[in-house]
Amino acid sequence: MELSTAIKTRSSASKLTTPGPTPADLAQILDAAAHAPDHGRLKPWQFIVLDAAMRERFALAAAAAKRVRVPTMTDEQFAAEREKVARSPTIVVVACTVRRDQTKVPEIEQVIAAAAAAENLFLAAHDLGYGVMWKTGAAAYDAGVKAELGLDPNDHIVGIMHLGTRLK
Repeated sequence: MELSTAIKTRSSASKLTTPGPTPADLAQILDAAAHAPDHGRLKPWQFIVLDAAMRERFALAAAAAKRVRVPTMTDEQFAAEREKVARSPTIVVVACTVRRDQTKVPEIEQVIAAAAAAENLFLAAHDLGYGVMWKTGAAAYDAGVKAELGLDPNDHIVGIMHLGTRLK
């Protein structure tokens, strides 16, 4: 598909099912993401593909973080919150690790570069025929959730990208 067509036809999927991207397609999607514009060539982004074990830890951490924010959450609501993560065939967390060791490129520009990488990821997945949901929510700002992903509390999660086959 041509770039302008991909941009104009891109939309967030409302529901996804299997299959998710093949390993070859996922490699192509991540390669496209890594070609985002980047002031200073710092490549501040990280692409964290959640395997089964990491997905479970991420789901538990996100649900636990919500329970802290909503102390009246029932066990059923907690389970439903965990289940949200399990529904997507593939999840890639796009994070930004700000390079604070230099002063040329401000933090906001590094975060924007990571967001551009997320958009490239979205467009590349769409081009290959996959549905994508770009999520954040409170979990993206939670230090405990970040820690489960191996991120520092000062790192930024700019997108929790759910990829799979779009349900009609």
